[in-house]
Amino acid sequence: MDVDEENSVEPTETSSVITDNQNVASALGAISLQPVQPLAPPVIIPPIAPAIAPRPVVAPPLAPLPVRPSVLKPPSVTQNGDMRASDSDSDHDESGSGAMAGSTQEYEISEESKLVRERQEKAMQELLLKRRAAALAVPTNDMAVRARLRRLGEPITFFGEREMERRDRLRALMARLDAEGQLERLMKAHEDEEASASAAPTEEEEIIYPFYTEGSKSLLQARIEIAKYSILKSALRLDRARRKRDDPDEDLDAEIDLALNQAGSLVLDCSEIGDDRPLSGCSLSHDGEMLATCALNGVAKLWSMPQVQKVSTLKGHTERATDVVFSPTSNHLATASADRTARLWNAEGSLLRTFEGHLDRLARIAFHPCGKYLGTTSFDKTWRLWDVETGEELLLQEGHSRSVYGLSFHHDGSLAASCGLDALARVWDLRTGRSILAFEGHVKPVLGISFSPNGYHLATGGEDNTCRIWDLRKRKSLYTIPAHSNLISQVKFEPQEGYFLVTASYDMTAKVWSSRDFKPVRTLSGHEAKVTSLDVGADGQLVATVSHDRTIKLWSSKSSEKEKAMDID
Repeated sequence: MDVDEENSVEPTETSSVITDNQNVASALGAISLQPVQPLAPPVIIPPIAPAIAPRPVVAPPLAPLPVRPSVLKPPSVTQNGDMRASDSDSDHDESGSGAMAGSTQEYEISEESKLVRERQEKAMQELLLKRRAAALAVPTNDMAVRARLRRLGEPITFFGEREMERRDRLRALMARLDAEGQLERLMKAHEDEEASASAAPTEEEEIIYPFYTEGSKSLLQARIEIAKYSILKSALRLDRARRKRDDPDEDLDAEIDLALNQAGSLVLDCSEIGDDRPLSGCSLSHDGEMLATCALNGVAKLWSMPQVQKVSTLKGHTERATDVVFSPTSNHLATASADRTARLWNAEGSLLRTFEGHLDRLARIAFHPCGKYLGTTSFDKTWRLWDVETGEELLLQEGHSRSVYGLSFHHDGSLAASCGLDALARVWDLRTGRSILAFEGHVKPVLGISFSPNGYHLATGGEDNTCRIWDLRKRKSLYTIPAHSNLISQVKFEPQEGYFLVTASYDMTAKVWSSRDFKPVRTLSGHEAKVTSLDVGADGQLVATVSHDRTIKLWSSKSSEKEKAMDID
């Protein structure tokens, strides 16, 4: 209605203008012709003009757009021309996409992508190897696993390797060979060799090669003598033990208490400067009348007891002396040195014999209880047994993976115990030459070792500041003593009955421990530097210690008894 009113007002205004100007009338005449068309004004109304109706029909490119993603042939059959156009468009699109793919293929792969791809490939290979290894048949018997490893030309065992680890190693090896295609060929070759070997035995195969090294005749004779000596000594020890057990008058606890009371009353009896250089070893004679010491200058000295007066000086080593020990049957003594030799001396200071053969410096030495043989330890990872009378090397014993430091002989003479920097203590049977026990427990090098006179206890001390008591019957550690605040340099049992144990340490003290319950009995403190060695008298009432402070100290319980007697008087 508004539109009609506007149209009605418009002609009145034009009629008034015509009277004024004739030219405007001609223009109005032309304009007046437009309302003649009744249908045009509603179609060409200004609000409808932006949305032109016929133009969307005229735009042909919009029609094939919905057909482009669906490349179905039924609609293409109805419209031949359209189908051809769409085919051409799709061809253009494919060629365009091909060009784009070609352009992407020209891009270089980054290093990170390569590393990721390599890791993925490696992980896939490991996964396939694990699957293949899980599918293989691996023997479960350890002997069979060792035999299979030997057939494949691999080591049958590694250091510290257990049975399951060895089986897993065989499984991984078989999986790797299977992946390379060599397992069947190798196994077949070994089976053929075994079959041919079993089918045609030769004379050479009848020869049995022993694992051990054949010893000399002198070693055989020494083993026979050691066996005879040990049988007699062990029989005497067992008879004495049975007598103490069966005799009602024997009170073992009272006897032990007496020995511990004497050990608890040890006091400093004498202190003497032993040398210009630090002392490294000491030893008391079997009768207790002499004391031997050695120092880092390579000189050993003999002292009379109990006044501690110098008797003689033993010079002969070219390097520092590491240990000195008296013979259990005579006044002969032996010294060890870093010049890789051990020397035998008499009480007058004369050199009797030199034992040469070690490839590195010597550590501790020990006499066999019969006095005929001398044992030496060395940093060449071996310990050796020598004939004292002839100076011949009877036995070269390996077995430690690192340097051998300490050595002790059983009081029966049948066994020897060695310890070293591999934190192991090994027990050897001198009659057969076999290693019968290996004690593991220390976490650092073991420096001191000693057999108890009771026959079944073994004490060791090392750099882990502990002293361990091992039971030979149970083959395990019986007790661990947290003995000192520094490393333990020497361990010695009381030589008569083994009722107490003495340890020396670098914490400048020596301590006495009960063998019954391994409780502390006495602390011998007086040295001003680390204590390197000690020895216990035959009667158990005297202890000698030497130190890096160059002093010799004697600890005695006899003097305390004398003082008590004087007090009573």
